[in-house]
Amino acid sequence: QIQLVESGGGLVQTGGSLRLSCAASRRTFSLYAAGWFRQTPGKEREFVANIDRSGARTDYADSVKGRFTISRDNTKSMMYLQMNALKPEDTAVYYCAADEYYSGRYHRSYDDWGQGTQVTVSS
Repeated sequence: QIQLVESGGGLVQTGGSLRLSCAASRRTFSLYAAGWFRQTPGKEREFVANIDRSGARTDYADSVKGRFTISRDNTKSMMYLQMNALKPEDTAVYYCAADEYYSGRYHRSYDDWGQGTQVTVSS
């Protein structure tokens, strides 16, 4: 198991930018695929982006493609989500997730989760 801690959320105006960070507890973070998900009250957790173990492959939800960039630094056991051109509909709690074996879009297949960080985009 791996512990994950998100940071970097906050309040930003429409069109602004934020960079989320996810710190992993283990030096073997490079053995885990990882991703970002988000959730609003009353809705199911939604896929945002994911990245493979090496960082060579990424995948994005259509709603964020071209605006968000996922990256990782395995030497620091960190993952990031650069969010640009933010919209009010991006408002949500953002979670990072990791898994040794799964690297897809389905949130229930990820074993390890952070506690979440709130992102609020004002119109």
